[in-house]
Amino acid sequence: MTPLRRLTRFLLAALVATAFLSPATAHATTLRIGVQKYGTLVLLQLRGTLARRLAAAGVGVEWAEFPSGPPLLEALAAGSIDFGTAGEAPPVFAQAAGAPLLYVGVEPAAPAGEAILVPQDSPLRALGDLAGKRIALNKGSNVHYFLVAALAKAGLAPGDVTLVYLAPADARAAFERGSVDAWAIWDPFLAAAQQATQARTLADGTGLVRNHQFYLAHRDLARDHPEFLRILLEEIAATDAWAAARPPEVAALLAPRTGLSPEILGVALSRLGYGVKPLGAEIVDDQQHIADVFRALGLLPKAISVRDTVWNPQS
Repeated sequence: MTPLRRLTRFLLAALVATAFLSPATAHATTLRIGVQKYGTLVLLQLRGTLARRLAAAGVGVEWAEFPSGPPLLEALAAGSIDFGTAGEAPPVFAQAAGAPLLYVGVEPAAPAGEAILVPQDSPLRALGDLAGKRIALNKGSNVHYFLVAALAKAGLAPGDVTLVYLAPADARAAFERGSVDAWAIWDPFLAAAQQATQARTLADGTGLVRNHQFYLAHRDLARDHPEFLRILLEEIAATDAWAAARPPEVAALLAPRTGLSPEILGVALSRLGYGVKPLGAEIVDDQQHIADVFRALGLLPKAISVRDTVWNPQS
């Protein structure tokens, strides 16, 4: 081989390597994934199957934990992570704020996995009794829309109550000391509060919301490395199948990570569904409805089209 041909091959190899080192995968060969304390992505992290599979291709995995969906998607918008999971409302708010996200998968509905709690001795007995009361919730989280829907069922608007925006840990403290009258919260925080405080469920999401969990990717990742998304979704599907057949084992595995007992986690897991799928038209329409409701309430800065943010692996 002539020196010129050797140089040409070297330069081509360098160009290929540079193309692989996309910002969407942490500057080289690292996939950055955001997780919450609970759910399939945490199991994927703890079992190590994704990390082992990607390591064989020379790709590392970094995991970052977030207390809820909104800060996780803020990190995705900032380019700090490439992939993560959130409930129904956070991606709507993130898209309206300009986040370069794509919906790439969804877990089955779990409406009983979120609820409005009141103290056991509370005089509140129906959703209509919330008028004029103080309700804690995590702003922009999955329970935000749930609470809006629950109030609407009772003929109430958000302005008919006082919304107290607090992260789950702060909300529980406020709930326990009586600073708020009710608390809209999701599992596993829901199951933990029910066990620890003997709180009464005023209403859960059944008949009001679907409470889907979505997988979301940075657009750069989908554009530059769709093969990573395919691997991720394959491993998520495999972990879903593994978890669906082993609830006690899942609870035991999650207990140290969450700080909750296997018994509490067992309650939460009983309200959870497994089986990641692409987003169908009905789910996209549901997300669009949520976006339209928040826009009508003046909570979104602009109208959005959810359909524009659904990953099409064929495109």
